[in-house]
Amino acid sequence: MKLLSLLTLVSSLFAVSAFQPNPAKKSTGLKPAFRKDSSVVQSPLFRDPERVRGGAVPGWAAYNEALDKSPLTAKALTSLVGWALGDFLAQIFISGGPFDWKRFITLSAFGFLYHGPSGHYFYNWLDNLIEGNDGKAVAMKVAFDQIIWCPVFMTVFFTYLGLVNGDSFSTIGNKIKDDLLTACQGSWKVWPLVHAVNFKFISTKHRLVFINGVQVAFNMFLSIIGSKN
Repeated sequence: MKLLSLLTLVSSLFAVSAFQPNPAKKSTGLKPAFRKDSSVVQSPLFRDPERVRGGAVPGWAAYNEALDKSPLTAKALTSLVGWALGDFLAQIFISGGPFDWKRFITLSAFGFLYHGPSGHYFYNWLDNLIEGNDGKAVAMKVAFDQIIWCPVFMTVFFTYLGLVNGDSFSTIGNKIKDDLLTACQGSWKVWPLVHAVNFKFISTKHRLVFINGVQVAFNMFLSIIGSKN
């Protein structure tokens, strides 16, 4: 769990750096020797840092366009990739043994069918409910996410896995009873800090891609606890 927490926090630092605009270069005050009026010259090297562009990340501009035109689909596909990668890494580097394609497809589908769409609506609603990104607003959002949303999400997660596996409702209930607290405790060790960064610096539009960038490591934990008998 300590390794997963470390991986998650490192992923957070890399993920949040992708959303920071490039700092504007300070003027040296020197004018070009052979230009009489350099103020009218617009160089493509000096761009407005507030505008979203592809930059050095291939496909970033296209992804932002997809978020604008079809946000629900874009976020569902983002979570599909995040959950697929998380389980793939868990099976390769942690679980060992033959690759479990049913588990891989089941968790990938969960990302597409529930995590992405529910995250889209939930975070839009939460940002409208609690406006701003000052310290008080961020603390309230983090508390709501971890105290209310986390247990709901984990309950849906275990219910989904049980239904896919054909378990009875009593079996699903026992799974939730046995593992819900463990799953929430795992979340509480990692996500409050991550979401503090999320709610402070990341726009509503980009919350899911940031979360999935960090959650690859946490999904390794969920894929293991979810497949536990």
